[in-house]
Order: sequence, then C-alpha cells, then structure tokens
Amino acid sequence: GSAAVAMGDDFYVRYYVGHKGKFGHEFLEFELRPDGKLRYANNSQYKHDTLIKKEMFVTKAVLAEAKRIVMTSEISKESDSTWPEGDRVGTQELEIVLGDDHITLSTTKIGSLLDVQSSKDPEGMRVFYYVVQDLKALVFSLINLHVKLRPIG
Repeated sequence: GSAAVAMGDDFYVRYYVGHKGKFGHEFLEFELRPDGKLRYANNSQYKHDTLIKKEMFVTKAVLAEAKRIVMTSEISKESDSTWPEGDRVGTQELEIVLGDDHITLSTTKIGSLLDVQSSKDPEGMRVFYYVVQDLKALVFSLINLHVKLRPIG
C-alpha cells in the first residue's frame, strides 16, 4: 500500500523540458528537494523574455502531495528503453528519488496524447505524461501563489 513509504524517506524530484533552437536554449526546469526547497527556472527567449528563477521552501503537506502524485502514478515501474529519444524538437527528463529507488526517465517533447498513443510504449508514456502534468500543475500553482503573495519592491 501507499502508506508503506513514510514521510521521512528521501524524496526528490526534478523535471526538465527544453530544446535548443533559433531562440537559443529554451527550457523549463524544477526540482523539489527533501528539505522542502523548490527551485524553478524558466528560460524563454521568445520575444526577448529573460530567465525567470524562483526558489522557495514548501510545507511538508506540499512535499507529501508531490510524493503522493509520484507514488500513485507508479512511474517507478516504467522504463524509457523503447521511448523516443530527445531530438531537435526537445527533450524531457524526469528524475525521482523515493527511498532507495532512484530513476531517471528521458524522452522527446510530447505534444499531445496522440504522440503517446503512436509510441512503442503507449502505456508507459501515458503514465509519464500524466505524472508530469500533475507535477507541473502543482509547481505552477505554488509559483503563481508565491508571485502573488510577494509584492515587488
């Protein structure tokens, strides 16, 4: 059961998506560390946007939610051996440490579920696609909240 992994177990997650194109190296990356530190970086050169970097500490409840997302997805059972490799369209990486398990999954940028369904491992890539969506939604909500709570100046 999911209760087997205690809150004290090491938990770390890092996600990266990016590509090198005519606007240079554009990417989004975030990591959530066991001590609750959330680091976020977004570099979009489009229309001369700049690198956005945020760092904050999150509560145990937020860490627990990120851990729940990862555990219930069962992403640690997947392998990227048959997934399309990163290419000029882009690369995605998901690195997870959960207790003694340490996994890194890598594939190309996924445009939609159609890309997932036409792959050699639609089931595994679907798990990856959804866990990434859920983690991004969690991180974006924290970043947006953080930005709104802290007045500039």
